[in-house]
This record gives sequence, C-alpha cells and structure tokens, in this order.
Amino acid sequence: MIAAVSWVPKGASKAVPEEAQLPSKEEIEEMIKSGSLEEESEYGHSEDDDEDMGSEDVEQIDEVSQALAVADALGKSSKSKSSGTKLDDIADGLKELDMDRYDDEDEGVELFSKGIGDLYYPSNQMDPYLKDKDDEDSEDLEDLVINANDAVIVCARNEDDVSHLEVYVYEEANDGEVNLYVHHHVIIPAFPLCMAWLDCPLNGGEKGNFMAVGSMEPSIEIWDLDIIEEVQPCLSLGGINEDKKMKNKKNKKGKKSSIEYKEGSHTDSVLGLAWNKEFRNILASASADKTVKIWDVVEGKCTFTLEHHTDKVQAIAWNHYAPQVLLSGSFDHSVVMKDARISTHSGFKWTVTSDVESLAWDPHTEHSFVVSLEDGTVKGFDIRTTKSDQFSDSQPSFTLHAHDKAVCSISYNPLVPNLLATGSTDKMVKLWDLSNNKPSCVASRNPKAGAIFSISFSEDSPFFLAIGGSKGNLEVWDTLSDAAVSHRFSSYSKRGKV
Repeated sequence: MIAAVSWVPKGASKAVPEEAQLPSKEEIEEMIKSGSLEEESEYGHSEDDDEDMGSEDVEQIDEVSQALAVADALGKSSKSKSSGTKLDDIADGLKELDMDRYDDEDEGVELFSKGIGDLYYPSNQMDPYLKDKDDEDSEDLEDLVINANDAVIVCARNEDDVSHLEVYVYEEANDGEVNLYVHHHVIIPAFPLCMAWLDCPLNGGEKGNFMAVGSMEPSIEIWDLDIIEEVQPCLSLGGINEDKKMKNKKNKKGKKSSIEYKEGSHTDSVLGLAWNKEFRNILASASADKTVKIWDVVEGKCTFTLEHHTDKVQAIAWNHYAPQVLLSGSFDHSVVMKDARISTHSGFKWTVTSDVESLAWDPHTEHSFVVSLEDGTVKGFDIRTTKSDQFSDSQPSFTLHAHDKAVCSISYNPLVPNLLATGSTDKMVKLWDLSNNKPSCVASRNPKAGAIFSISFSEDSPFFLAIGGSKGNLEVWDTLSDAAVSHRFSSYSKRGKV
C-alpha cells in the first residue's frame, strides 16, 4: 500500500544524487567504544541465558552476534547490535577477496585463445560487444540524472512487511509522452503513515532536499533524498532512548520492564506532519498520544508540546499567510486553531460530527479551511465568523457529502481558487468547485489504486494530481485532460507552469 505521497519541488533535487558512504574500520571501532553496539541485542544473549545453555552454544551465539554487529555498522542490518567484533579478521578477509579487482582478468591466462593471437579492436567504440555495454552504461547513467524540469514524487510504501520511500521521476518528453519510473528506494525501519518535505539545510549550504517521515514508531525520521543507498536517517526526532533502552520482555519475576523515551518525544505513532515554509527549521507533528509537538530540526529537539486534544491527533497544517497559525484535527471530533502571535491565545475550537481524517488551509485566502471526516463528509469553515471565546459555535460555511466512505485525503489546487480534490476509501477521487460555498462536483475518477489514502496536487504543474492507495500503485492524473475540468478551468492553465 501507499500511505502517503508528496511532490518535491522542481530543481530541489541534485542532478546526480550521491552514494552513501559505508563507515570505515576506525568509525566502527569508535561505535564500539561509544557503546553504540551494545552487548545485548536481538541476536545476542544475556547473562541469564547462559545458565540454560552449554559453553559451546554460548560461544556459537557470540560469534553470530559479532558478525551481525558488524553487518549493522555496514548498513546490512537495522536491528543487530553487539560488541567484540572481529574487525581485523573481517578486514583481512575482504582484502584477500580483493573485490575491487574481482572482474579483472588474470595476466597470462588465455582460456579461449586460437593459438594465432587473439583479435582485438583499437577502441571500445569499434568493438560491438563493448560498444553495446558502453551504451547500456550510458543509459543507466542517464536514468540516474534528475533534470531540472523533471518532477519528483515520493511515496511512503509498504510491501511484504518491507517499508520504504520510493522516489519517482515523472518525465515529460517533447513529444508529449510521459515516463514515470522509480529513481531509487530508501529503506525505512517502520510502517510509514505520513510525510512532509522540507528544504532546511541540515547538512550545510543554503537549502536541502529532505523528507520527514512519521510512522508506527514514536520517532520522526528525516531522510536526505539526495543520497542513495542510505541506511540511516540524517536526523531522528524523539523515539525510544537507545542508551537506556529496556526490552519489553518478562524477567525472572514475571514483570515487564518499561520503555524510556527521549526528552520531548512522542510516545505513540506519528500520524501527521507539517513543515513551516516561512520558518524553515520548524516542523509540527500530530500523534496518537493525543499531543501536537513543535520541533526545531536544526537543534533536533522539541520546543513546544500542545495538549489541547483528548484523542488521537490525525492531521495538522500551518496557515499559508500567517505561518504562526496552526490547525489540528483529532479523533475527539474537533478542530483546534492556535495562534502563536498572541501569547495569551488559548485557541479556537470547532466541533465536527466524526473523526477528522484530513484538513487543509485554502492557499488562496488566509481565512478559510476545509476538514474531511471519517463519515464521508467535507466541511468548510471561515475563521472570521469565530467568536472570541475558545469554543466556537459557528456553523460551517458548507457541508459536502463527498463520498460513501471515509475521506482520507484532500488537496487544494495551488493555481485555481476553489478547486479541491478529495480521495476516499470508496476508491474514488473527485474534483470539486467550492465557489460561493456551494460545492459542485466537476469530475470523478476511479484510478484503480484501491482505497485512496493520499492525494496531492503539484505546485509546479498544478493540474497534476498524485494518487496513492491500498494497491500500492502510484497514479498521476492529468486533471486538465478531463473535458469538464478543461472546459471550466482551461484559462488558468495559460497562467500556470503546466
């Protein structure tokens, strides 16, 4: 399944991503000294276990643990941690294999010589076999390059218990043909639930190309999309304290040990993320632990924790025009707005009829937002009608019975005012014209993606809608190809970047 989709702005990705560097022998030794490779691991054993096994068994397990610990340091395993690794033996073995020269031919060995001297070509271009190989290598290198005009889409995907980010390139040829392919994968350790792209320069420079990922774990991982074959996030926010981690298993007295979290961490799944485009070091998160947290990604720590909801917080969004204003929606059937510009502001609260699935500020006005619900409805609100007290009794601007099942995702078109897309577990994607607070359906489509979990309009090509769902297939709908959409909104296409 695809749980979330996100567009990367054109030109934000490096033309040729870097390859991840494996740690050196010295770095591995430093990990061991610092305690990063702990003595007890999922593959190791504790002293209590030694009582139930012979010395030979213990010795064999120690050898396996040592090997897996080194594999973890080299990025081959994300779980194993151990100590006492035989670094010298492994280094000597790799040196003996000489993998860098594995394909080199041995001098003086002629397996297929005819005895009259082998024919050769003055250059690779004249050798038909090597020429074909060079052409293949050239094509592979060309596929690796991300051009400035290429659109990049990232999918948070789970398949066969493997979770990863798929980085797609959406390439438009001059003849109008479209090529959509996976550029590279990023393996992540936990089931992904949400994403947020950010360009805060965590690795130096003026801007970066990062994806924050929320998952079933309490931590938020931030991955550098310009590095391929990376096995570790460049930054983790919150999570379980590995230095003081105590496994959830029964001890001899039959009691379970507790989990200790890092300072400021969520204590349950992260369900929603929102990056602040104006204050680029700020990331907001919503969690099943009923809290909303504000993070400084440069400092790598939580700066504020908001506890204004009484149930899981599913969705969160910053206002486009007032970046200090934050909106959050919860399973407690409420939407709350907080304004950090006013220190005494206790927040405004709107009550809705069902669990909040998604919400979004209108990018064309600072006063309006929409919220989608588990019962298939979409409601619009205007904050100018809100009273001065915390609990607002103001009625929604409109209530739209959009789908037969939960509306998991909504997306405003960044170019066309009042054009909203909705995606539902009823497998349908619909486009709505919200003009004058009287919604009308412009187009609907079953993209064959299964239950729809995430949709997103592109900022660079505003009529392209990325769609992800339960079948795990990324779909891109050129909504302008629909006759009704083209008839009503074609005038905007001349002003946009399509």
